[in-house]
Amino acid sequence: MADISFIINKLTETGSLTRDEIIPLLENLTPEIRQTLAERASSIAREHYGNKVFVRGLIEFTNYCKNDCYYCGIRCGNKNAERYRLSKEEIVGCASCGYDLGFRTIVLQGGEDAYYKDELMVDIIRAIKAAHPDCAVTLSIGEKSYESYKAFFDAGADRYLLRHETADFDHYAKLHPANLSAENRQQCLYNLKKIGFQTGAGFMVGSPYQTYENIADDLLFLKKLDPEMVGIGPFIPHKDTVFADFKAGGLELTLALLSIIRLMLPTVLLPATTALGTIAPNGRELGILAGANVVMPNLSPVGVRKKYALYDNKICTGEEAAECMNCLKNRISNIGYEIVTDRGDNIRYMQGSTKEGR
Repeated sequence: MADISFIINKLTETGSLTRDEIIPLLENLTPEIRQTLAERASSIAREHYGNKVFVRGLIEFTNYCKNDCYYCGIRCGNKNAERYRLSKEEIVGCASCGYDLGFRTIVLQGGEDAYYKDELMVDIIRAIKAAHPDCAVTLSIGEKSYESYKAFFDAGADRYLLRHETADFDHYAKLHPANLSAENRQQCLYNLKKIGFQTGAGFMVGSPYQTYENIADDLLFLKKLDPEMVGIGPFIPHKDTVFADFKAGGLELTLALLSIIRLMLPTVLLPATTALGTIAPNGRELGILAGANVVMPNLSPVGVRKKYALYDNKICTGEEAAECMNCLKNRISNIGYEIVTDRGDNIRYMQGSTKEGR
């Protein structure tokens, strides 16, 4: 029987565990152990960031996607999806709306849509940075070439989110068609790091066929990659996908993994995701108490939010941005934290960055 107290103490003190230590920890997540992990993780988060929770304004600007990932509601094979694209003017307008509400990070997220060629994305990035030079621009638009990533960075993009989804190549193949590979996705992440982006990886908790061994490999991959951001959230099935009848990921395991990731990567920017709030009414608050320190309200036009349905029953699809922001401020305040309206960069990245403004 593994000594779980020893494992937790080692994780807290060193930020590192072996695969053979991670697996028994995951197998023995009693309420008491989850509480211990949460307390230690939130203490580490406060040590680096105080009681600050950073807010990101999310603009979901296209739900067209060339890929057919088996779990995703906007997969190209879903003929029931009502597709949309936002124009450059609409995207910049959403960013300005967010700026007026206090957002200092804008996240541009979309499917892998060939309509938005590199030149158009560069134009959009430059327009947002020209209007709001004190804002960080984060992109989440999938796998691109090194040259494309470099063009976005040179245009002024600061961060890039690309969940690795699963570190295990065989597991990856069960979730994606044969034209997509874990190897290429991981190489994209290393390219982003090399270029100088604040880089975000992550995975779904409770995805189909996932094992504790898979999760252990995910955690070890994150430790090796050492990203500035990590996004994890529970798998939630979508009715028009291959995995429509699969069980959603669990709240307790997701919260425990947020805590473990915080302890492994102490300065990481770690969102309490919308998916977490979808499976539990107070999911985002519980995420903050487990060590997360980022929330991402939606700035997309209300008329398109329901169309960006990666999974079923997504929350906050009908709220105006200001309404959503005020609600979040109150909810976060009620648990002793404060939403702040600065860029919220990873402090370790800023200490090592030589690029002005980044």
